[in-house]
Amino acid sequence: MKRLWLVFAQTVTVLLAIYFVVLTLRPDWLQRGTVVAAPPTAPAPLAPPARADSAGAPAVAQPDSFSAAVRKAAPAVVSIDTSAAPRHPAQGDPWFQFFFGGDGGGGGGSVQSGLGSGVIVRADGYVLTNNHVVEKADQIEVVLTDGRRAQAQVIGTDPDSDLAVLKIALPNLPVMTLGDSSQLQVGDRVLAIGNPFGVGQTVTSGIVSALGRNQLGINTFENFIQTDAAINPGNSGGALIDAGGNLIGINSAIYSRSGGSMGIGFAIPVAAARQVMDSIIAQGRVVRGWIGVESAELTPELAQTFGLPKDARQGVIVTGVLARAPAAQAGIRPGDVIAQVAGQPVRGVPELLARIAALPPGQSVRFQVQRQQQTLQLDVTPAQRPKPRRDGY
Repeated sequence: MKRLWLVFAQTVTVLLAIYFVVLTLRPDWLQRGTVVAAPPTAPAPLAPPARADSAGAPAVAQPDSFSAAVRKAAPAVVSIDTSAAPRHPAQGDPWFQFFFGGDGGGGGGSVQSGLGSGVIVRADGYVLTNNHVVEKADQIEVVLTDGRRAQAQVIGTDPDSDLAVLKIALPNLPVMTLGDSSQLQVGDRVLAIGNPFGVGQTVTSGIVSALGRNQLGINTFENFIQTDAAINPGNSGGALIDAGGNLIGINSAIYSRSGGSMGIGFAIPVAAARQVMDSIIAQGRVVRGWIGVESAELTPELAQTFGLPKDARQGVIVTGVLARAPAAQAGIRPGDVIAQVAGQPVRGVPELLARIAALPPGQSVRFQVQRQQQTLQLDVTPAQRPKPRRDGY
């Protein structure tokens, strides 16, 4: 019995030893036929949706990017190529035309060319640009960003505001959305789009540096948006847009000592440009009011000289009145201070000029005038602004 127990104990010991060896070296032998669940796999993180650029290639969104505004506005900004045959100084002389032909003989020089920019503002082909871009041009070609080209017809020009309206005949034209320049504030972000130096369409960015710039000697009617967005030769007539891609100005001029951008550029507000454009499209020219006065800023010295109240601060003093002009017929005299036009205050000479120019010819308008210690209400009937211009307005 004792011997059997000893054999049993030895057998159990050997089996246990074998079990632990198998469990250590080949545990899969002991788990055969058992289904083991795989650990769950975490889902891959979702990537933000990619947007496509104009060529269809995926592009990564950048923070604080103005690419959406540029994509909206840039197709409506065009390049303008102009050419003009050289003219002899005596071209207008009948004897010169008799001997050399009606074209003035061409002057013997090469064809003069110029570059500028413009903005498509209506789907039927109207393009807004600067007058100085197209003046004296014999041929005007408009080039779109998609490569299409078209000869442009000049609908009308307005040298006083340095604006011109062209028209092209192409289908499916991109059109710029007109913004509200009256809502601009100094510090607002703006972008300038044009064709500087003929290198191709270029976008620059900056802010509104100042509003209502005038007395720069650039145009007769000046109410410029000043910006530090780079504007260079060839940008003239191009677009100044807001961060939403809406047109707020027509780039017109720069202050520069080198010919390049120095961070001081000027654009015509779209509100003024639209009035000029609508008048040109409707009538072929811009019709402005004129009353025939000359004026100066009201200073304390002038106020004292003309016997005005000591607290007289608002208004523009009349320094001259043309004989038989509307102002003279209404009773306005030198020394009067024009304080209001049609109920709107007048704070300076440029503002008076703009308010008179906006008056419809032939319709009587109430002027508030300060004459020494008297406040007068005078009815003035503006005439149409003469062309060529006379002194005064």
